[in-house]
Amino acid sequence: MKTILVTGSNGYLASFVMKEHPEFNYIKMTRKDADFSNPDQVEAFLKTVQFDVCFHTAANATTALCEENPELAHKINVESTQKIIDACKQNNARLIFSGTEQSFNGKENRGPFKEDEPLKAVTVYGQNKLECEQLIQSQLDDYLILRYSWQMGLSQPGLKASPNIIKNVMDALIKGCPTKFTVNEKRCLTYAKHIASQFDKIMKLPTGVYHCASSNSLSTYEAAKYIAKKLNCSQETIDKIILPNNDRYTDRFRDYRLDNTKIQSYGIVFGTFEEDVDAILKDYGWCK
Repeated sequence: MKTILVTGSNGYLASFVMKEHPEFNYIKMTRKDADFSNPDQVEAFLKTVQFDVCFHTAANATTALCEENPELAHKINVESTQKIIDACKQNNARLIFSGTEQSFNGKENRGPFKEDEPLKAVTVYGQNKLECEQLIQSQLDDYLILRYSWQMGLSQPGLKASPNIIKNVMDALIKGCPTKFTVNEKRCLTYAKHIASQFDKIMKLPTGVYHCASSNSLSTYEAAKYIAKKLNCSQETIDKIILPNNDRYTDRFRDYRLDNTKIQSYGIVFGTFEEDVDAILKDYGWCK
């Protein structure tokens, strides 16, 4: 039985993976074990454990915090990742690193992007993740870099969903609070269950970079309207509550969708945004 060290093990995706795959032995690493803003604490904890695989999900992805505190963000996202890399070398373990679409957020050309597309990030978080990828590729022979898109899902016992577009739309509709969604943006929007349920297959992929994302052709605003329609909202309600934000990113349309052709060639399946929304609403009892 493989022993998997899971950093950020209280997070949504990490918790989802462990729930879907109880067949593995997990070492759960949380902030109680080591504060990732203190790389020395991370290093000290890692010296106490032995593992075959590290699923590294811990990070601070809060844009505002990273922009306002770049040195802190670097400690959490990059310097502590270096400690993870060191521990993987010491344990002769495979590293499965959680990358992000945000490493493309400075691109002027539009997606979907393949894995070999040069990265360009304009945010601190995106730059942190880009730097981590470079460190991993230069120091390890056995690794997977999984670049995720914006993941969707809802909470369930033992799994607290991160903020995502489905929850944002539901909150707006339930509270009757008019909410703006970005028009000048296209992102892949992916049901987190796709990654969690296929994690056993993902673990066996050859070393390299892979895009884990469902396909999507809609803007964020169009996607929000689609979700509202699937929740059987009237057009009048949608027009009142789901509003377009035409001001954001008017200087440059943001399109950093990910091309998933490579990972799907290995039999790991991702669907479309529409299929994912339908699956989520069905799985959580919002529709039949």
